[in-house]
Amino acid sequence: MLRILFAFLLALGNPAVADTALDRLLGQEQRALGAMSETRLASYLEMPETGFAYSRDWLSTQKPIKAGGAQWRCLAEALYFEARGESVKGQFAVAEVIMNRVDSANYPNTVCGVIKQGTGRKYGCQFTYTCDGHKEVITEPRAFEQVGKIARIMVDGAERPLTHGATHYHTRAVSPRWSRTFPRTAAIGQHYFYRQPTRVSQN
Repeated sequence: MLRILFAFLLALGNPAVADTALDRLLGQEQRALGAMSETRLASYLEMPETGFAYSRDWLSTQKPIKAGGAQWRCLAEALYFEARGESVKGQFAVAEVIMNRVDSANYPNTVCGVIKQGTGRKYGCQFTYTCDGHKEVITEPRAFEQVGKIARIMVDGAERPLTHGATHYHTRAVSPRWSRTFPRTAAIGQHYFYRQPTRVSQN
């Protein structure tokens, strides 16, 4: 909108007037944003690349997933068992970590491979629910329906701006040894997110 007005004023042949008008409009916009509450600002958190918002209301408008393939199922189950108590934004953040690992040469190159890496080895699994000794039973169908929608969006290639490339996370209740050396990239809900440091080979 501002660009259109600026172009219009320039077309009138008066750059000085255009500059003054643009400065005034930008100032008004900054004051309006500054007067907004944090809650209202957060409600505008949206991903223009994919056209979705991190809100339960928005997610409820998406169609339920009946069947989505093995990779979708693995991600949906991981989100259910690892993050169903988190906000929608927190669930997207956990999904980002899994998808970031899929893209990393340090991990398997499928969603299922990443999630099941180390399963069966005591303390060797990457996601606690795969080796905690408890049978994985989905007892909350609504919660699974929600994470299923998130899994579909992420498997389909959504942008991942929340965790800034994170490949690790942990709850606020624990402090694993690796968290002292990995750069923290985000804090969302009950989780801290980290990026694995790049290893530089030495001669």
